[in-house]
Amino acid sequence: MCNFEIGRVSGLVVVRDVIAALLQVYGKKIVWPAGVRKLVVWRAFADKGFPNCHGCIGCTHIYVDKSTNAPSENYYDRKRRFSIVAQVVVDLDLHVLNVHMGYPGSCHDIRVLQLPSVWHRAESGSLFRGPPVTLPFGARTNSYVLADNDYPPSECMVVPYGGVNQHVDEERFDNKQTVARGAVERAFGRLKGMWWLFLRTYKTDLNTLPQQFTVVCILHNIVIDTRISFVENLLREVDANGVRRRVDLRIEELLQPVLMITSIDEALALQDAIAERIKHD
Repeated sequence: MCNFEIGRVSGLVVVRDVIAALLQVYGKKIVWPAGVRKLVVWRAFADKGFPNCHGCIGCTHIYVDKSTNAPSENYYDRKRRFSIVAQVVVDLDLHVLNVHMGYPGSCHDIRVLQLPSVWHRAESGSLFRGPPVTLPFGARTNSYVLADNDYPPSECMVVPYGGVNQHVDEERFDNKQTVARGAVERAFGRLKGMWWLFLRTYKTDLNTLPQQFTVVCILHNIVIDTRISFVENLLREVDANGVRRRVDLRIEELLQPVLMITSIDEALALQDAIAERIKHD
């Protein structure tokens, strides 16, 4: 608004109009892969040791100024900052395949996952469709996403084994899973590095913030498709001591593990089967 010398009300109208236009014209830039694109995504994950994998899932905090009437007890995260949680699913090329935003920073990652339709569609089998793959030990899978240990294991979500004194097979699996899942952090790094407003606390309209973030994810995908390079130095800043360091991407772990009702036996069987496959790759 300062750059264009317009008032606050006019600026908000412009933002809403541009958001609406981009969502209408380019809304399909964020979509689950299908056809040839799905095969490309599957092949990339299979080369990493994870056949029929659809993507990697993760959350980040978007920090904003507290609105006057907003219930602070709901939106403060564990660091007592006012934030909204954004959850994305990305492929290994860092494309955003699914985005959901708008829940308080006090929500656990798994709560964010349960609320949108992506979880229900995955559980019902209507999201991950495709020819099933038979893995070692007779395990079969249509598809799944990779997640960290903030999420519980399920038939549609493969997480690391975790723990200490791991068996060599478990350690090998966890290393492979962590490397592949690093696509989430790289995607957040590129996205926030190019749109710094999501790296800082800023004043915005909470009613349109989810649409703002979705539009930036759309632009993020367009930038990748047009092969515009990303300068890693954008993620470096000089701190108060004059030391150049990597900026905080606001990707945080949960305070405690979250439990939920899920098919644990089937989930662990899938995890073991993929670990066995990786062992013999």
